[in-house]
Amino acid sequence: MTAPAPFPRRRAGVACSVAVGLTALAGCAPEGRTDAVPTASPSTSPRVSEVASAPPALGDPTTVVDGLTTPWSVTSSDGAILLSQRDTAEILEVVDDDTRVVGAIPGVAPGGEGGLLGIAVRDGFLYAYATTADDNRVVRAALEGEPGALRLGVTRTVIDGIPSANIHNGGRIAFGPDGMLYITAGDASDPRAAQDPDELGGKILRVLPDGSVPADNPFPGSPVWSLGHRNPQGIGWDAAGTMYASEFGQNTWDELNVIEPGANYGWPEVEGVGGREGFVDPVQQWAPAEASPSGLAVVDGAVVIANLRGQRVRVVPTADLSSSEEYLVGDYGRLRDVVAGPDGTVWVVTSNTDRGGAGTDALLRVPLISD
Repeated sequence: MTAPAPFPRRRAGVACSVAVGLTALAGCAPEGRTDAVPTASPSTSPRVSEVASAPPALGDPTTVVDGLTTPWSVTSSDGAILLSQRDTAEILEVVDDDTRVVGAIPGVAPGGEGGLLGIAVRDGFLYAYATTADDNRVVRAALEGEPGALRLGVTRTVIDGIPSANIHNGGRIAFGPDGMLYITAGDASDPRAAQDPDELGGKILRVLPDGSVPADNPFPGSPVWSLGHRNPQGIGWDAAGTMYASEFGQNTWDELNVIEPGANYGWPEVEGVGGREGFVDPVQQWAPAEASPSGLAVVDGAVVIANLRGQRVRVVPTADLSSSEEYLVGDYGRLRDVVAGPDGTVWVVTSNTDRGGAGTDALLRVPLISD
């Protein structure tokens, strides 16, 4: 196996100046909050599609593999199932109901909510979001070999300089239908940064696969795609190209947002539906005790969301973004990621070891049941 190269320092340029008002908020709770939450029931914004259709239901899960420790993200490549483990910095491959180590991402400095987070595969490269001693960054390495015997090539930096902290590191990466790489960046315990378009914290970023800035990004020369985010950890697109993102609120509301280029989603001036000019309201919101939404997938006309503190999978039909159904409530503990699997299934990653919990975690295969 080729020895991985150290990270070269590289950051996509940020060159925009937009005057944005800001009211700083004191205090910041971790992603899986144990602080008090309001007793108000979840509510929604008024955005509802004119045509409603039944979303798929979730069937009974089966365990693909267990014995995992701090798994964070799952993806596939030519039939191979790949997982990231946050605290070991390892990429695992699922082989015959077990796992093998494909390789470790060099330079990862796990701590708190940081470490090896989101992964994605494109054109023979594995992309990974990693917390280092200095920052969060996205790196890529060639996937070499065949399924069942994959290995990582030399690691190169795609984009760096994303702020890091013990909490609020964001960390989800995905390729959109336009072929661009989208990256969720948390505010890294600095809410002020979310409203500053010259900073990468509290944003969703969009870059070319090599890390360069697309010419049609909303702020010239900047990777910033949208701003005003606290800690987004799920992104996905429906068949029409509409982009969705899940986001951890602070003490009041967690959110599901429809993402538009250049739009401002309000944090820290607004949490949840605020109805304030200049800020985009979420299409649905939930009390944190019932949510803490992390990874999401858009499948069969529904946004399927894995929830940590809420310990459930929530299914939101794209035809009626004000409604939802809930599955697996409390059955498997905290749930970190969900992705579309083969043959009408979704894969769900549990997340019970990420806070020092006893036992192990698992990758679940869950069938989708349509009317």
